[in-house]
Amino acid sequence: MPARDSYSATGREQAFSRHSSGLEHFFGCLHGERGLTLLDLSGASQSNVSFITGLGHRLYSEDLLASLDQLFGTGDFYGNQCAPDGLERFLAHSLNLPEGSCDGALIWDLLEYLAPPLLKGVMDRLCRLVKPGAYLLAVFHGDERAERVPSYFYRIADARTLLLASRGLRIPAQLFNNRAIEKLFQGFATVKFFLTRDHLREVAVRR
Repeated sequence: MPARDSYSATGREQAFSRHSSGLEHFFGCLHGERGLTLLDLSGASQSNVSFITGLGHRLYSEDLLASLDQLFGTGDFYGNQCAPDGLERFLAHSLNLPEGSCDGALIWDLLEYLAPPLLKGVMDRLCRLVKPGAYLLAVFHGDERAERVPSYFYRIADARTLLLASRGLRIPAQLFNNRAIEKLFQGFATVKFFLTRDHLREVAVRR
């Protein structure tokens, strides 16, 4: 099978805002807490830093999708991820935080762009990074038959509103139905789904 590009500029769109029940739930669970350390995997942005530090928390940001493109974007994107040293290379550059150092994580749609070996390794690393009882927020596309899906930068406007800025269409490694999502987080205490009116499915998870 010929190698395929992981993303395409086709279908780019302007940033748009959307209500996020998942985000509202995530910050509702942290209400009254101060001095927490949160992990944001959509890359550093002034809006996310300002909002989260304004709540009295610390924020550690990484753009893991950009890291994936850097390490594996030449040639077969997902084939490169499956190479014997793929996980080792990725974790050498990413998620290098002390075990149990994070009180919550904003994963966004990253998990859809990880080939199975990398997905398992990243999930194992995230499990070690977040403390027991920590909350995570992930986003999945609802159309499980789509060949390409829009990817976004996720920017926080307020505790219930996201600003999504397009970063192009991408071929996902896989698209998850509810059962697959539950299996993905089977080692976690709770998994909560939020119904939306658009193509995105939000999932809040408690470690």
